[in-house]
Amino acid sequence: MLEVRSLEKRYGAQHAVRDFSHRFADGKITTILGPSGSGKSTALALIAGLKQPDRGTVHLDGRDITAVPPERRDFGMVFQNYSLFPHLSVQKNVEFGLRVRGAAAVERSARARETLALTRIEHLAERRITEISGGEQQRVAMARALAIRPALLLMDEPLSALDAKLREELRAELLRLLGELGITTVYVTHDQTEAMSLGHEMIIVNEGRIEQTGAPIDLYQRPANLFVANFLGDSNVFAAEADNRTGQVRLPFASANGSSPDSALKCWAMIRPEALELVRQEEADFSAIVESSTFLGNRLRLCLRAGDETLIVDTANRTPIALQTPVFVRVKKEEISTWPR
Repeated sequence: MLEVRSLEKRYGAQHAVRDFSHRFADGKITTILGPSGSGKSTALALIAGLKQPDRGTVHLDGRDITAVPPERRDFGMVFQNYSLFPHLSVQKNVEFGLRVRGAAAVERSARARETLALTRIEHLAERRITEISGGEQQRVAMARALAIRPALLLMDEPLSALDAKLREELRAELLRLLGELGITTVYVTHDQTEAMSLGHEMIIVNEGRIEQTGAPIDLYQRPANLFVANFLGDSNVFAAEADNRTGQVRLPFASANGSSPDSALKCWAMIRPEALELVRQEEADFSAIVESSTFLGNRLRLCLRAGDETLIVDTANRTPIALQTPVFVRVKKEEISTWPR
């Protein structure tokens, strides 16, 4: 098991990583997600041994490996820049890590062929890197990292240079491949779809700190704080009140609120766009006016004005709605998240 304890890395007065602690699940994919400059790639570099922490330790299977150089950590690494050798064939690129580790020629060749078959690019073995596509190069980089049979696989934005369609295809391929091999994987990305679709668990990082960890669905449905709520996915966040006795959230734009009870607590509330439904008037919690309507392929996104609040609503009914049309909205109350304010 990989475990990091209280990792800290500073550049001058600025903390790139601070108090970063986590146990990574064996055989699972953990995605690290955060905005640009949040410290996610620095955290990965500390795990890899490419950078040394100012404080804290890295442990593998109970052994402190903080001072172990990266080439002796038995980690496979794939980065945005694949660092392939253009003058070598695909086969020789995949063999490279084995050569560095002193494997015999027969073993190198057999292991490379096996890994090329696993990544479904054995037909490219004799091609030069300059003769294959970007997606194929990504597979070569993956095969090279896997050929050494690593104890851990580290990936930093490996798909970011590819177009959207190819990224989607390779995400599915990665899930298949890593699922078959059962290799513990730490995957850094700025792409939320990538983080949620690949990760068995997610770590959300901001300003060098871990904000929340857990299964993607839990982070999406129950964000721990306002940063996670605003950062992960689309959300409607507004000031509200919650009844301290019943827990019921009083929405500022709902027509049936009445006066505030003595037990009301001020809070921030979040509702996801898909947790708001267009319904008949008698079923509604509030009414609103359509300010914009955007077709997004598999859904229609509406921007609504309800009192002083602007809300976004996603609906599977893709029939266009004219601007300034009054609509009636019901809230899936079990999907409201709140925090004190």
